[in-house]
Amino acid sequence: MLRKDLRNVAIIAHVDHGKTTLVDEMLKQGGVFRAGQEVEDRVMDSGDLERERGITIMAKNTSAAWQGVKINIVDTPGHADFSGEVERILKMVSGVLLLVDAAEGPMPQTRFVLQKALEMGHKIIVVVNKVDKPDARPHEVLDEVLELLIDLDATDEQLDSPVVFCSGRAGTASLSPDVQGRDLSVLFEKIIEHIDAPEGDAEAPLQMLVSSIDYNDYVGRIGIGQITRGEISLNMDVCVTDFHNPEVKRNGRLPALFAIEGLRRVPIERAKVGDIVCFSGISDITIGETLCAKDFPEALPFVKIGEPTIEMRFAVNDSPFAGQDGKFVTSRHIRDRLQRELLKDVSLKVRDGETAECFYVAGRGEMHLSILIETMRREGYEFSVSNPKVLYKEIDGVRCEPIERMEVDVPEEYMGPVMEQMGARRGEMQKMEPSGSRMRIEFLVPSRGLFGYKNEFLTSTKGEGIMSSIFECYQPFKGDIPERGVGSLIAFETGTAVTYGLFNAQERGQLFIEAGTPVYEGMIVGCNPKGDDIAVNVCKKKHITNTRASGSDDALRLIPCKKMSLEECIEFIKEDELIEVTPLNIRLRKQIMSNVERLKYVNRKK
Repeated sequence: MLRKDLRNVAIIAHVDHGKTTLVDEMLKQGGVFRAGQEVEDRVMDSGDLERERGITIMAKNTSAAWQGVKINIVDTPGHADFSGEVERILKMVSGVLLLVDAAEGPMPQTRFVLQKALEMGHKIIVVVNKVDKPDARPHEVLDEVLELLIDLDATDEQLDSPVVFCSGRAGTASLSPDVQGRDLSVLFEKIIEHIDAPEGDAEAPLQMLVSSIDYNDYVGRIGIGQITRGEISLNMDVCVTDFHNPEVKRNGRLPALFAIEGLRRVPIERAKVGDIVCFSGISDITIGETLCAKDFPEALPFVKIGEPTIEMRFAVNDSPFAGQDGKFVTSRHIRDRLQRELLKDVSLKVRDGETAECFYVAGRGEMHLSILIETMRREGYEFSVSNPKVLYKEIDGVRCEPIERMEVDVPEEYMGPVMEQMGARRGEMQKMEPSGSRMRIEFLVPSRGLFGYKNEFLTSTKGEGIMSSIFECYQPFKGDIPERGVGSLIAFETGTAVTYGLFNAQERGQLFIEAGTPVYEGMIVGCNPKGDDIAVNVCKKKHITNTRASGSDDALRLIPCKKMSLEECIEFIKEDELIEVTPLNIRLRKQIMSNVERLKYVNRKK
């Protein structure tokens, strides 16, 4: 059976290349919204964090219609840390729109996802977006995409992919960068013409691979996938099996079945080959499992999701200010919340720590874990987290570590400092080429070499550099990497920071707090550029005397403090430090808070 009335496509691109904005316009022109309906920008970015940061975190399904053909569209994350989402989504589509910024060209995430799509034999439509930007260079970018396709061993048919030039913001598309389109009709026509219609045996027993998972407090886990064989119907008895564990089978029933129409999930009675559907009723369903007819359990092949590469320790907050802000503060609350996150995020791993009050959470990168931490604190959780550590692997008796492919785009005059920093962090240069008036350099660098590097990179390139990285492979351990070059300024006593104490402390380095901030002994209040940890008394008040001296009573002027974001805190902390995360505050602190005990511990280590 060939479903000529249906196309399933995913949109893949590097972060901030305009996927979600283009989907907005496709929905508007595909008849999803009624005439005059008020629609907010980036309608597919549903979470608060997605809207604030302008990034897609979870892959989402939607659909539009064009000339009687339903087009199921999957908007995928662009950030490398959420690439686990993209890997599995490609299983339920027949083709991809490869979106590339007309100024930046292909970036590391583009390479990674495109490689997966080519390996699956998907048809590609190259979409050069943002052609209306002042610095757009569509012809050069198209050449770079073709080079990338050749580099990734694309077939002749994939090399001959159609190219569409778009402006997602304006909602226009054309077949030439020099011609201004009127709408997205060219793009819709290319999707219908070039992407294969879903095909399968409609009379055979049901077979459907679960490619995505959602979670709802009312119905529990919701499985999402494409029907590759047969039909599915409401209240149907099914068998669940797994390609990697075929002997384990379990039965279930489908009390709820939905189709995706625009932005809504519409209840349906039945669906057939090629349809992407959502179902609930099987509480332990997970990604990679196959839904089959009860008497014909045949699992579909599924490549296992990539393993996490970094780990952080989540623990109950034990600082002097513990319990002041948070609603959920116990280890039971934290455990339940992490287990709930595992229900919808297959790239995450959680294991128990050495005590009942801590857990080790492993993810695909710093951004992946920082999103989880930020989400939890907004929900009212209070806890502490350690610095990130890479997960080593033993391969053929050799200790190996995760290596990332990092690409930087910098003005020529800043190449020297970046290459010097990469050398110190065990990075190996793979490629260097001009990109307009700038240079694009590619490195293979250990994941631990990138911890805390972003701020240093932005400083050394005066804020003009662009960097992005993605996991490449495991390689033998590359050797020691120097720790961060700055030390911490640590509060000497518990109290409230005052201007006089801060004025004296700011001579030692950059402060992170302002006057009136409550502090406790062992809390980090700033950084010392000389590299040593120094205890400073920010609560110290000026002694009152009856003697007045000329000039001594002038107002004290404080240098504005640096407000640290959660990502900056994760990059900043060392092994003996923690981040205290509460709904209202993010504080840095030493693991051993007592200044005397900490000095004893340091001396014992020496």
